[in-house]
Amino acid sequence: MSLFSLIVVFLLEQLRPLDYARWVLRPFHAWADFLERRFNAGSYRQGILGWCLAVLPPLALVAGAYALLYWVSPLLALVLNVLVLYATMGFRQFSHFYTDIQLALRLGDLERARSILAEWRGEAVAPHGPSDIARLAIETALAASHRHVFAVLLWFVLLPGPLGALLYRFSHILAEHWRQHGAGGEFGKFSQQLFAIVDWLPVRASAAAFAVVGNFEDAVYCWRNQSSRWDDPELGIVLASGAGALGVRLGVPDIEAEALAESGELGVGEAADADFMQSAVGLVWRAIVLWLLMLFLLGLASLVGR
Repeated sequence: MSLFSLIVVFLLEQLRPLDYARWVLRPFHAWADFLERRFNAGSYRQGILGWCLAVLPPLALVAGAYALLYWVSPLLALVLNVLVLYATMGFRQFSHFYTDIQLALRLGDLERARSILAEWRGEAVAPHGPSDIARLAIETALAASHRHVFAVLLWFVLLPGPLGALLYRFSHILAEHWRQHGAGGEFGKFSQQLFAIVDWLPVRASAAAFAVVGNFEDAVYCWRNQSSRWDDPELGIVLASGAGALGVRLGVPDIEAEALAESGELGVGEAADADFMQSAVGLVWRAIVLWLLMLFLLGLASLVGR
C-alpha cells in the first residue's frame, strides 16, 4: 500500500501540482499564530502545550479517520493515504523554480535567475555571478528534496497510515514558523528540540541515499569531515553528502540578504554551474528510485514471509 500510494502521488504531482502555500502553509500558520497569541507567555511548558495543541488534534483526527476507513474498506484508507501524501510531499513545489533558474543561466539572463532565486528563497539575492546562483540553487534544492520528499517518505513508512507524513510536516512547519516569527525563546524551544529529534533519522537516510546513487567515497568523506561547518550541522549532513556525491563545491561563498558571507566549504571538485544543476536533478531522481526500489523489496519480503 505504501509503495502504491507514493507512485500515485508522484504521478498526481506531475499532472497537477498542489498549491502548497494556499492549502497547507497558510492554514497551519494561522493555526500556529492563534495558539501562540493565546499561550505564549514566555515559558517552556507553555511551548510544550502549544505544540501539543497544534499537532496532536490533527493527528488524532486523521488517525481516527484512517482506522474507520480501513474498517470500511482498505481502498478508502488508501485514498486517504494518497490525499495526505499529496498535501505533505512537495517535489513540484520547488522544481519549477529550479528549472527556471537553470534555463535563465543557460540563456545568460542573470537578472531573471537572481529574481527567481530570490522569490524561491524569500529573500534578496546579491548581484553576483552565475556560479554563485547555481551553487545556491543546488543547496536550496538538496535541502528542499530532503524536507519535502525523503523525510516525509521515511516517516510515512515508519508510522501507520499517513500519521508519519503528517507528524513530520507539522513539526517542520511549526518549528520554522515560530522561529521566524518571533516566537523563539523558551516558548519556541520545544518545537525546535522536537523537530531535531524527528529529523535526526531522515537527515542520515537522505545523506546515505545521495551517497549510494552518487560518488560514494566523496559523499561519505564530505559527510564525515565537512557537515559540521554548516550553520545547521544536521542539514549540513545532507548538503555535504550531496555535494560530495555530485563532485561540486558548495557553501563558499554563500549569498545572504544583499551580501556575500563566508560559510563552511562543502564538497569537492569544481565550482557549480548550470551543468551541475542538471546533475543534481539526476541525483535526486536516482535517490527517489532507490527508495521506491527498497520499498518494493520490503513489501515483497513481507509477502514471501507470510
